[in-house]
Amino acid sequence: MASVLIIDDSMFMRNKLSAVLKTRGHEIVEAEDGIKGLQAARTRHFDVVLLDIIMPGTDGLKILGLMREQLPQTPVIIVTADIQESVYRQCMELGATAVIHKLPKGEELLLAVDNALDPEKGAAR
Repeated sequence: MASVLIIDDSMFMRNKLSAVLKTRGHEIVEAEDGIKGLQAARTRHFDVVLLDIIMPGTDGLKILGLMREQLPQTPVIIVTADIQESVYRQCMELGATAVIHKLPKGEELLLAVDNALDPEKGAAR
């Protein structure tokens, strides 16, 4: 069981991601914007962060950069509707562990989280 922070302005998306992750017994904390998510990540340890890019206020790319500076050991998986290759490259350059597209299939989400939790095991797949 891992602690997972979901940062997404869509309650629908947070609920969908949370429901899938709870099937594996993961503990879920949700934040509806990047600033609240960053504050949550500063106040407690999370094993994995799921982060949306397009949100009101501070966007996910800015939050990703801040998380890499302040919490470099915390894996961050970008969950986005943007399918542009340039966005994918930018996320990876900023230090994302993975980029998956909304609405991810349950197994795709669980595999991304498993790989973030145990990168060596994921590399062997």
